[in-house]
Amino acid sequence: MQGADKPTLDRRTVLKLSGAAGVTSLGAIAGCLDDPTSDEDGETDEIVITQGQFIETPDPNDHITGPYFNIFDQIYEPLFNVTPDLDIESRVVTDWEPTGDGSTELTIRDDVQFHNGEDLVASDVAFTFQRMIDDEVGPISDQAAGLGAIEGAEAIDETTVRVDYGDAAPSLAEYQFGNYGRVVKEDWVGEQETQEGAIIGDSADAFNGTGPYQVVEYEPGVEIVLEPFDDYWGDEATFNTVTFNEDTESSGRVSALQAGETDLVDNVLPDDVSTVDEADGIEIRNETSLRSIFLVMKNGVEPFDSQEFRQAMNYAVDNQGIIESILGGFGEPMTQMHSEGIFGYNPDLDPYEQDLDEAESLVEESGYAGAEITLHAPEGRYLNDASVAQTAADHIDQLENVDCEVNLRPFPEISDGASQPYDDDGIPFFLIGWGVITGDADYAIDPWINPDHPLETFRDEDAFATLEESKAESDSDAREELLQELNADLRDKAPFVFLHSQDSIYGVNQDLDWEPRRDETIYLWDME
Repeated sequence: MQGADKPTLDRRTVLKLSGAAGVTSLGAIAGCLDDPTSDEDGETDEIVITQGQFIETPDPNDHITGPYFNIFDQIYEPLFNVTPDLDIESRVVTDWEPTGDGSTELTIRDDVQFHNGEDLVASDVAFTFQRMIDDEVGPISDQAAGLGAIEGAEAIDETTVRVDYGDAAPSLAEYQFGNYGRVVKEDWVGEQETQEGAIIGDSADAFNGTGPYQVVEYEPGVEIVLEPFDDYWGDEATFNTVTFNEDTESSGRVSALQAGETDLVDNVLPDDVSTVDEADGIEIRNETSLRSIFLVMKNGVEPFDSQEFRQAMNYAVDNQGIIESILGGFGEPMTQMHSEGIFGYNPDLDPYEQDLDEAESLVEESGYAGAEITLHAPEGRYLNDASVAQTAADHIDQLENVDCEVNLRPFPEISDGASQPYDDDGIPFFLIGWGVITGDADYAIDPWINPDHPLETFRDEDAFATLEESKAESDSDAREELLQELNADLRDKAPFVFLHSQDSIYGVNQDLDWEPRRDETIYLWDME
């Protein structure tokens, strides 16, 4: 299989030149949704997916990045099916029931095997949860942030696991454990080479899941090749061969798609959309994602300690204009801390609209007229992020009583700045994106306002009290009302300059029957 960034003959040229005698061997060069290697019924049997980001580790319980899950989910499979509406359905877990004492019991299938032939048992599920939340058991995992309510897990028997969450609401816990749990075999993990608790390795042997596909080739940083697992308990896998690879440049991914070297690419930039639209056999498919882009303002640092100043920044920015001019229309304005479709979304809130007079008036009211501020932003992490940041800064700089400039810097520096205390003045104003993978507003709000969370950037006792009340509310309707109330309160208090929910833009082989999801997940079992 050719890498997506290597020069090669395009698929159509290969098929034209090969003739009947050569098609079988040459057909394996490229993405193969319509090539002669398909079976007698003409079924698709090979697919190549090129992402802007590739896994950095073979450990499925370590990082929390969407493109990683797109690879790991085919190998390790989720415990639950998550519908496009973010509801959970049975999969490996067939039944789940709160016990009424701060726990939920999960019943798992008794016919699930790991790729090495060993059976999946309840203790493996319990071990996996412990591994994600306790760095004494596993790596210091980013996934712990999404499992904040989960206190522990224990096997009751071979097919029953109890998940403990203390005083937290069962519905909150369900959102959390329902979206994690790519199960590893405890004994097998103990045999693997690890680094700071995370599995490492540079071959197919570093993977051992229960999913419909198993790893047959793995070249770190380049590609991973999957084939169906013959003893999979569920439906037969659709493809005979699946390759995930990486190209960090949108133009490179699009070129690979045009050349027939890949069948699906993610994160197509708006400037590259017309290239795909005008090409034969490929097309753009997009969906507004659950990832929101915003400008954080640490309220422990001047001038962002003023609510009036923070509101002024929101009135200064023409967010709809940014969506139209910088994102090509591929986005929707934020009205609150997360996008529509998340549990706790408040439908009564409107986005801030640009009003320069109001912004200048609020700056005067804040007492910070003449403020000079710097917006720190990454480049290449989110959809046209550097241009979004520059345009937002230009809008703020239009104010007669505020000067604003942009400082583009590597994303790890932005991330490190975000992890500093709310009153740290190193990087107090920065652009970042946040995807709400659990489908619950708690995940969107808690990290930013929880004094015990390393990402806290906004300290407000009243807002945090409402959040804590919501965590303990067992009635789902009452809990939703509390989160909606909190969203309204935070819109007024403006911890962020609310920008937009960005679209996920994919370039796709037209023969591929697949639609994008809001949670940015790519499941092979949803494709034909």
